[in-house]
This record gives sequence, structure tokens and C-alpha cells, in this order.
Amino acid sequence: MQQSLNPWITHPAPADGAETATPKAHVPPAAVISAPLRGMVEPDAADRLARRTVAGSAALWITGAHGGSGESRIADLIGGARVTGHRWPVLQDGSKPRVLLVCRADMRGLTAARSALTQWASGAAPELDLLGLAVLADAPGKTPKALRDFAAIVGGGAPRLWTLPWVEAWRHGDSTTTPPAREYQRFITDLAALATDTTPTTN
Repeated sequence: MQQSLNPWITHPAPADGAETATPKAHVPPAAVISAPLRGMVEPDAADRLARRTVAGSAALWITGAHGGSGESRIADLIGGARVTGHRWPVLQDGSKPRVLLVCRADMRGLTAARSALTQWASGAAPELDLLGLAVLADAPGKTPKALRDFAAIVGGGAPRLWTLPWVEAWRHGDSTTTPPAREYQRFITDLAALATDTTPTTN
């Protein structure tokens, strides 16, 4: 998600002779919500993601909200990430997995992501540390406004939201090159930091 200053907040100019502060290193966006919400109604059984017991470990588990969501593409970008096959991961050792939910920016993908986030927020998903939602463009060019608006609404139910542009090289089978777009560079930096964060979560 592109981060920007709040246009309603202004900052005083530094006094004459005062040194300009050194720009701070980029840090991941803070979580908007970090745990299931009291009173949230779980989705119908047909709209829930299934669970999958997974062996081994991973720095981050990538869960696609639907088939074709791009979970394998995203896992290739993040060191130590593994895919879950469009299911919530349940670890054999009982520990809490760190999970990134991904979907495509079309109506089908966003609707599936909304159901998955509702499942998580209602407490119907297995216990996990959900880092956020990544929405991948489903076609070249600018995403239609109606879908951008819907993505913002759906993403409001996730701890964090990243919207990622179309990558033409993937269409041609090039999965080895990291996309040069700024959104991907920041996204990768965010996920690398979040996947190695040792701060206890409150889920």
C-alpha cells in the first residue's frame, strides 16, 4: 500500500539554521487490527477457506484467497516463504504461523478475500498471526475505480493492505526477476521485516 502524509496535518518549518532531520529508514505500516473482533459473524461454510496441516517451518506462509491469486509468485519474492495451497495453515507443532493473505484485484478475488478476512475476524479461522492482505493487479493498466474502491473497503478488514501493480514479465514466464516497481520493493521490505519481527503478538 502506498504510504502518504495526511494532507490535513501540517508540520512547522524548521527554524532558520536548524538542521533538517535525517530521513528515517522505511518501516512497515502499523497493523490496523491485529486480532479477531468481538461480535463479528462468521461467513457461511461454503465461503470459508479450509484448513491445512503443514509440516516444517517457514518465516512466512502465503495463503491465496482463491485459485490464481498469485500466492506462488509472492512466495518466490519473500525469502523463507511457503505457500499453503489456498488454505489456512495449521502447524504440526502447535505454534502460531505468520500468514499473508493474497488475492487478485478483480471482483472474484476481492470477494474471496473479503470472505477470508471475515472468517479470520470472526475467529472461525485457525489461530494465526495475519500480517495483512496483498492485492495483485489482474490485468495491465490502471485498475477501474470501482475495483480500487472495493479493494480499499476489503483491505480495511486486514491488519495491513498492499496493492501491487501488474508484472508483464510474469505473463511471459519470467519468475526469477524481482519486479522493479517501487510498490514491490517496499512490499518486499515490509514483509521481510514483519516476518522476522520478534515482538509478541496479541492474537
